[in-house]
Amino acid sequence: MNRSIFLRRSTALLLTLVLMVCAALPGFAAYQMPIQTASDTESVYLFNLDTGKPILRQNSDQQRYIASLTKMMTALLFLESGKDMNAEITIPTSLTQEFKDIQNANGSTMNLRIGETVRRIDLLYGLLVASANDAASVIASDVSGGDLTAFVAQMNARAKELGCTDTTFSCVHGLYDYGNVSTAEDLAKIAAACYANETYMQAANTLTYTLPATNLHQNERTIKSTNLMLDPEYAYHRDYVRGMKTGFTTLAGRCFVTFAQQDGHTYGLVVLGSDMNNIYRECAEILDWAFSSFSDRQLVDTETVLTTIPLTKCRTEEAVELYAASGLSGYGHADDEVTFEFSVPESTSATVKEGAVLGTATVYLDGYEMGTVDLVTHKEYVSDFRTDAKTTLLLMAVLIGILIVLGFLTMVAGGGSLNLRRRSRSRRSPQGGHARRQAGARVGQGTRRSRCALDRTHCRRGGGVRPRTALRRPDGDGGRHGDCHCIG
Repeated sequence: MNRSIFLRRSTALLLTLVLMVCAALPGFAAYQMPIQTASDTESVYLFNLDTGKPILRQNSDQQRYIASLTKMMTALLFLESGKDMNAEITIPTSLTQEFKDIQNANGSTMNLRIGETVRRIDLLYGLLVASANDAASVIASDVSGGDLTAFVAQMNARAKELGCTDTTFSCVHGLYDYGNVSTAEDLAKIAAACYANETYMQAANTLTYTLPATNLHQNERTIKSTNLMLDPEYAYHRDYVRGMKTGFTTLAGRCFVTFAQQDGHTYGLVVLGSDMNNIYRECAEILDWAFSSFSDRQLVDTETVLTTIPLTKCRTEEAVELYAASGLSGYGHADDEVTFEFSVPESTSATVKEGAVLGTATVYLDGYEMGTVDLVTHKEYVSDFRTDAKTTLLLMAVLIGILIVLGFLTMVAGGGSLNLRRRSRSRRSPQGGHARRQAGARVGQGTRRSRCALDRTHCRRGGGVRPRTALRRPDGDGGRHGDCHCIG
C-alpha cells in the first residue's frame, strides 16, 4: 500500500472514529425533528461532519435495505486498492452471467459490454454519477481478481473497520435486497470515509460526465447524475450540496446520502425509506434548517468573570476574579449550553500581579469541547501584610514599652505595701523594748530622720528617734527635742 492510500485510509478512519465516539456519548443529544417526514418509519440521520456531533435522529439505528447506497463501499474499496485509475481494463467473459442478471432485474447500467476496454476512472464515474450496476460488477471483478464473492467479503471487513455494527453486504451493487442491509448511522460512517477521498468526491459531485469512445462504443456518451439536488434547474437544488449517492429498490424505497457545506461548516445527511415525491424535499428542508439554526457564536469574552479563587494575606479582598485571556467562538445551536471545566489552584496568596495567569478553563458547547483559554487577573491584589510591616513593628515596640511601664509600676506598688505592713507589725509587736529599739533605729536611719530633724548624736544612748506622741517610756527617761524624744 503506497503512502497516498495509507493517508486516505487514515483520514477516513479518523472521521469515522469521531462519528463513533460522538454518537456514543450521552451528552451529545440530537435535536427535535424540525420537519414531518413522509412516513414515520423513515430513517433520518443528520450529523456535523466537522465535529461528529449527531444533530437529528429518527429510526437511525434501525436496520433496513439500502439499495444502491451499497455502491459507496464498492467505490471506496476501488479507490483504496491502489489501482491506476487512468489505466484501461478489458471486461472479462466471467461477468457474462452477472450482466444478464442485472438486465433481468431492470438494474441501471452504463451499457458496458463483455470484451470492452474501458478506463478505470470512467468506471468510477459510471458507478457514482449514473449509479451503473454493471460498473460495480466490473470494478469488483478488477479488484478481487474475478471473484465477486471475495470482494463482498472485503466490503464486510472494511465496514467493520469503520465501526459499522449493523451492516451486512451480500452483493456489490445493492440491486439484490435480501441480506444487503445497514442503518443510517452505519452508512454515515461509510459516507464519511468516502467524503475524505478527494477522487470519490470529484466524481460524486459531478452533474454530467462524458464517457469517451471505446472499442465497442464508437461515439462519446454523456451520463447524468441521479442526484437531482445537483441540478440547478431542479426545485430542490441547493448550492451547498456535495454529492453523494442515491439508491432505490421497491423494498428499500428512496434512499439518499449527501453532504452539505456552507460558510466553512459541513453536514452529512442519510435518509432511508422515503419516496420520490418527498426524498429531496425532506433533505432540502432538513439542511436549510441546519444552516439557519446553527451559527458561529461567541462563547467566551474577556470582560466576564468566569470563576474566582480564595485569596490569602489580603484583608481587603477575599477572592481573585479570573477572566479569559482571549475570546473563544464556537459553532452551535442558539439553545446550546456553554459550560466550563476549570483547572485552578485551591487558593492563592497576595501579592498577585495584574495579568497573572492562574489557571485554564476548558470550554464546552452542548457537552462538546470547543477549546481551552488561560485564566488571568484584571487587577493587582496587594498583600496587606507586606504593606503594613513598618506599622506592625512600631506597634510591637509600643506594646513592649507599655508592658515595661506596667511592670515597673507593679513593682513600686508592691514595695510600698510591704513597708506599710512592716511598720504596722512593729507598732503592734509585744516583744518588748528590744524590738522597739530596733524599729526605732531603722526609722531613725530612714524616713523619720527628716521629720524629727534629729539623728543619733542628739540622744544619750544612740537610740532611735520617734515623735513625742508616738512613744511613752515607763522609766520616764529620755532626752527631748522639739516634738521628738530619744529612746535608748
